[in-house]
Amino acid sequence: MRKGLLAGSPPFTQAIMLVFTMVACFLLFMFIGILLAPPILGISITDLIYLLNNGGAMQNLHLMRYMQTLQSISLFIVPAFFAAYLFSGNVPAYLELRQTAPAKWFGAVLLLVIMAVPCINLMASLNEMISLPESLSGLEQRLKAYEEAARQTTKRFLEVDSIGGMLFNIFMMAVLPALGEELIFRGVLHKILVRWAGNVHVGIIVSGFMFSLMHMQFYGLFPRWLLGVMFGYLLVWGGTLWLPIFAHFVHNGMAVISSFLIHKGIIPEEIEFFGAAWGDIPVTMITAAVCVWLLWKMYPGRVEKIPVTP
Repeated sequence: MRKGLLAGSPPFTQAIMLVFTMVACFLLFMFIGILLAPPILGISITDLIYLLNNGGAMQNLHLMRYMQTLQSISLFIVPAFFAAYLFSGNVPAYLELRQTAPAKWFGAVLLLVIMAVPCINLMASLNEMISLPESLSGLEQRLKAYEEAARQTTKRFLEVDSIGGMLFNIFMMAVLPALGEELIFRGVLHKILVRWAGNVHVGIIVSGFMFSLMHMQFYGLFPRWLLGVMFGYLLVWGGTLWLPIFAHFVHNGMAVISSFLIHKGIIPEEIEFFGAAWGDIPVTMITAAVCVWLLWKMYPGRVEKIPVTP
């Protein structure tokens, strides 16, 4: 079998090449995407340049969605496949996409992600309480301002009135991130870090931290880190990338659907923060226990993997 050009190269070399590949693909696809934007979005190239140079892209929802979709594809999905080809030559095997798990384990992952929501909300609430020292008050204000800007952008994406708009949001904010981010962080980066550290747990924890850091939201750092670690163990214990991809999709998809239902007035807004209030602690503890039990059931030797078809 043909090996990749950088197969067996040192982890540091592969890490540098991964970063270079992500940057190069992002710049190339963004350049092509901007050239194709006028006919796709129905605006002139002059208006497009004006919007991009003057912050007007944030006011044009179609352009925001277009750029977000392009970013997911160019920064994560394409580089992951290219890096896997360089590092192995056998892309599906390297990314652990050839093998899957029985349907019952996808059902267990579905339940795991649902049960984890109160714990994630509680951790997010505790994360937001973190206050930096007085000497770093300026940095804290900038972090909060950036956080609020990101929150407003997400809110603009999510506030749609039609089922079609919600389905597109699921594609843009659940399908693409689940594929792209898992391909990069669990499919590629995790392997590089495990080789570098010689320890699978270090690889999971550090790749989970990098996954959270990539979102550039300090006040959501720890809950995303927890999610990243959970996705990492699903990969290692399940032996297939499809489990963390599915978990990531369910987590993001639930957020999109719940936001749509809240916007339509079907469910109360408070449900987004369930688990974070002191009165919710008993329920949060129960769901946390269920999560621990489910993860224990997925521990090595308990997942009956479906063999790869030659």
